[in-house]
Amino acid sequence: MVDAHRTFVIVGGGLAGAKAAETLRAEGFTGRVILIGDERDHPYERPPLSKGYLTGKEERDSVFVHEPAWYAQAQVELHLGQTVTAIDRATRCVHLGDGTSVRYDKLLLATGAEPRRLDIPGTDLAGVHHLRRLAHADRLRRVLTSLGRDNGHLVIAGAGWIGLEVAAAARSYGAEVTVVEAEQTPLHQVIGPELGQLFTELHREHGVRFHFGARLTEITGQDGVVLAARTDDGEEHPAHDVLAAIGAAPRTALAESAGLVIADRAHGGGIAVDASLRTSDPDVFAAGDVASFPFARHGAAPGARVRVEHWANALNGGPAAARAMLGQDLAYERIPYFFSDQYDLGLEYSGWAPPGSYDQVVVRGDAGKREFVAFWLKDRRVLAGMNVNVWDVTEDIQRLIRSGAQQDLDALADPSAPLGSLAP
Repeated sequence: MVDAHRTFVIVGGGLAGAKAAETLRAEGFTGRVILIGDERDHPYERPPLSKGYLTGKEERDSVFVHEPAWYAQAQVELHLGQTVTAIDRATRCVHLGDGTSVRYDKLLLATGAEPRRLDIPGTDLAGVHHLRRLAHADRLRRVLTSLGRDNGHLVIAGAGWIGLEVAAAARSYGAEVTVVEAEQTPLHQVIGPELGQLFTELHREHGVRFHFGARLTEITGQDGVVLAARTDDGEEHPAHDVLAAIGAAPRTALAESAGLVIADRAHGGGIAVDASLRTSDPDVFAAGDVASFPFARHGAAPGARVRVEHWANALNGGPAAARAMLGQDLAYERIPYFFSDQYDLGLEYSGWAPPGSYDQVVVRGDAGKREFVAFWLKDRRVLAGMNVNVWDVTEDIQRLIRSGAQQDLDALADPSAPLGSLAP
């Protein structure tokens, strides 16, 4: 029986919001749980949008966090296709796009992120795409099928994770693919230049063309149809469709208008939260892609924050925020984690080591055969690790990161030395 005297509102119908609602009920909360999402689809997980669902290996229904009937069974009030227009912190109310208001005792903002837009001529053409929502994936899957059938060309702006995963998916359909990237290697902002070339070679082997050191300046077309994409160095690439995969921006407008503290852009922006995912308002919490939380591991500057746009952060952050809303004492100290699948290469990455934060990279195994573990270190301490086609080592890698211990580099690089023995 729901106790209507206490109401917890969750704004954001993604994985973080859905798992927060699930956790509130699992922890015994008997008040009202209201989950508000601006999409009409039930809450879903995003990784399949550029992986299994996009490639056609998974069915559409596989992406959803819960069966649709679960929400009524758990007495979670689900408002789909509904926007929140404002938060009134003084009265503890959220105002909805349909003119109604909902009062809250605790509020969780899990508003996620949105794709960054190409600010160039031609983005209004019908063949220009983004990939963030299930509706985007539905459309892109149809496009890739058509491109593969007709030997069509896809130009992708950006060689980050989304760009590379879509490139792999497009090649699996038989589409021609060109990736335009401002850096000289893929994934530069995540893994740096040392291993970026490996992904260049992987995709080139599968027929992807790269154009490095350039940015799109114009998408040309005729009668509303894309014909080509031009770059700032004068090149022109034939294209029937263009995907903008140049990153995502946290959806902070609602929090900003409510006067909540926003993290500096140098830290990735996002809603600033403390270790318990509480914002500058003690009754408002944030989790998932939109939350910027303290990051105090070795190599991080004093006061550093990190905002993580990956599945595991939503999966774990939503439940953590729910427990904090219930008054439980906790510190959200998860090591950032993500995974990727491209062709026959699978990988997992743990930690945080952007270019400039590390002083060397150590590889254990055979990078040439794409079966290895790479470590990013500073002062011989592991900041991050990536296992490529090597499995069941994530926990060991994360223990190395947590330990902050200086490593014997020869042992770290030696596949015969058990990883589990290297952390004190």
